[in-house]
Amino acid sequence: MSKQPLFHLGPIVATPGALEDLERNGMTGLELLKRHATGDWGILGEEGKAANEAAIKTGARILSAYFLPDETKLWVITDAEVDEQHHRYCTTILRPQDY
Repeated sequence: MSKQPLFHLGPIVATPGALEDLERNGMTGLELLKRHATGDWGILGEEGKAANEAAIKTGARILSAYFLPDETKLWVITDAEVDEQHHRYCTTILRPQDY
């Protein structure tokens, strides 16, 4: 059974470095996007998870963090801006150093 998304991702982009890291690990990023959209925030602590839960309701920024198989860390950030249909502005896959 598949979990339903908790929020709209909006357009999806990735930094060149994140794309290189995903390719090196044999991944497309879809796995991370699905986890992010369904509330699996990855390696965040309790405070970060609670902030994301609140952000779903308030329209604030949502950030997830994941380790790839080679222990590279990637973030998935869904920006705070929400349009009249409750679609978010953009979701970005990036390395922390790309932020």
